[in-house]
Amino acid sequence: MKNEEFTITADLQATQLQRFLNLSIDLMFIYILVLSLGTTIILVALSANNFALSNWINNLNAIEVSFYTAIVAFLYYYITEVYFSRTLAKLLTHTIVVNADGSKPSKRSFFVRSCCRFIPFEAFSFFGAASRGWHDTFSKTYVVKKRKLAKKRKGLETFTDVVKT
Repeated sequence: MKNEEFTITADLQATQLQRFLNLSIDLMFIYILVLSLGTTIILVALSANNFALSNWINNLNAIEVSFYTAIVAFLYYYITEVYFSRTLAKLLTHTIVVNADGSKPSKRSFFVRSCCRFIPFEAFSFFGAASRGWHDTFSKTYVVKKRKLAKKRKGLETFTDVVKT
């Protein structure tokens, strides 16, 4: 639902603690994904008697592991946010990604968000006065408390219905 009258206010935005928890929990999920995918590739390769592939995975250097991890992280953020407007961490902290008018962002916005996460020191950008990180600012999105957003939107809809009658 897109409503031009509705705007995100400071009380709706996620707190710095929620943002820190989102980062920490998402990093934990990404680590689990990286290990799980690597282990799965090795097990499938060994069961297919493809020892070259399993040896290659076992002998990845630090740069290759970093590149592999970056791909997994990008896909994790992009896919979960495009389909659910939230990552697993945001699900646990009851937060959600929205536009300034409270609507779901476009795939392009989620792509920008996911790409911006790889800017050096970006993870610390939301520790300033405003709890918006660079990935929020560049993509013009907000991370908000889901329950408060729903409550405020419902209040606005009720008010709009009363005014119309």
